[in-house]
Amino acid sequence: MLKVIIIGSGNVAQHLIVAFQKNQTVGTEIELAQVFSRKKAPLLQLLDSDQITTDFSAIEAADLYIIAVSDDAIASVADQLPFKNRLVVHTSGSVALDSLNKNNRRGVFYPLQTFTKNKEVDFKNIPICLESENSTDFRLLEKVAKSISEKVFAINSEQRKALHVAAVFVNNFTNHLYQIGNEICVEHQVPFDILKPLILETAQKLSTLAPENAQTGPAIRNDKKTIEAHQLFLTNSNQSNIYKTLTQSIQDNGKKL
Repeated sequence: MLKVIIIGSGNVAQHLIVAFQKNQTVGTEIELAQVFSRKKAPLLQLLDSDQITTDFSAIEAADLYIIAVSDDAIASVADQLPFKNRLVVHTSGSVALDSLNKNNRRGVFYPLQTFTKNKEVDFKNIPICLESENSTDFRLLEKVAKSISEKVFAINSEQRKALHVAAVFVNNFTNHLYQIGNEICVEHQVPFDILKPLILETAQKLSTLAPENAQTGPAIRNDKKTIEAHQLFLTNSNQSNIYKTLTQSIQDNGKKL
């Protein structure tokens, strides 16, 4: 039985806790032995109080320690771990492996997904990107990752950085565009729900088409009159600037196809 300890209580930590708990019900060889959190309250809806510790010195011996805290806190938390030569990983997409204290064996256990409190996710479909300093630790990480996900990848720090930047474009920036679309709808008393089938179809097309082959709209068609009409319509300068930038980017990319 491999023992795992999670350090943290935020979104990623809580989703990992749920994933490991579900996995334990089907007789896996992976045990969520303990969780460290500075306060017990955020985790009491998920765990018994005696399974949570708020004291670094009370952290138990385990095969794997997963630090699931904010990027800025990773190094500080790793420095406070009161043991040596154990496998410690973080869950960040943008923090390098060597940010962890070298007193312990180091690695990365990065689940590439957007996590929101109280929004359930199916961890089996979440890619987990792994990195370690040696093959033995990688095999352990791989075993743990495959116990909760069917999509496990070996990704080094530079590749993970690229993935994280790409994820910002396809997730965070895209969601901001949804927000702008919603603002335009609200301003003109149009239900945003009308756009949801279009949003879903755009995403679903990527299961069969490369993004460049799925591109549609006035920019790729170079419909100058439509583009000009849209720009005249957008009186909000921020929305207008974003429209111009994205239109130009689509057109520049189209010239390369």
